Parts: sequence; C-alpha cells; structure tokens
Amino acid sequence: MTRRVQLPGAAELFRSTSAPRETVVSDEPVSSAGTGRRKHEAKITVYLTDEELLALEHARLALRAAHGIAVDRGRVVRAAIAAVLADFTRHGADSQLVKGITRDD
Repeated sequence: MTRRVQLPGAAELFRSTSAPRETVVSDEPVSSAGTGRRKHEAKITVYLTDEELLALEHARLALRAAHGIAVDRGRVVRAAIAAVLADFTRHGADSQLVKGITRDD
C-alpha cells in the first residue's frame, strides 16, 4: 500500500469552471479572459508630472461620481487621445493638439 497522495494533473487544475459563454461577434478584439474588455495590441510608456497624474485621477473619479462611469486611467487616456486626434484631423493647424504643442514650446 502506497502512502503517496495522488494529485490532479495539469488538465484538471486548469480546466474551465464556468459554462461556455455565447460568442459575441464584434469588430473589436476582446481579451481572451472573456471579460468583454478590448484587447490592445501595442503599448507605450508616458511620463506625467505629478499635477498631470493628479488631474487624470480627478477626471477618472469625476466620471465615476458625476456620471456613474467606472473606468481605469488607461481608458480615459485612450478616449482623450482619440478626441485630440479627431480634432486634429478636422481642424489641422487650428486644432487643440497644435495649439497645445506650440504653447508648450
């Protein structure tokens, strides 16, 4: 008689424990975790001043408090980038992007 404990194999340890979800067809890639969050293919690092980071966090909290929108800072930044680039496409030299960059010089 062996006194060794039989442990489950890797297949048993990592098996799916939830029922299969219906597949949602979308143009946007979603994460493999099934959370519905959008998968992002690229990453950049952005350095902010303490004041900029605090303003970003205040905006995130204001979205939650005033509008009931719970988002992370990354989503706020992606939305801001999309808005600035759309404004640049529409207004070119008169865009907020150009004004902001030339004001910083």
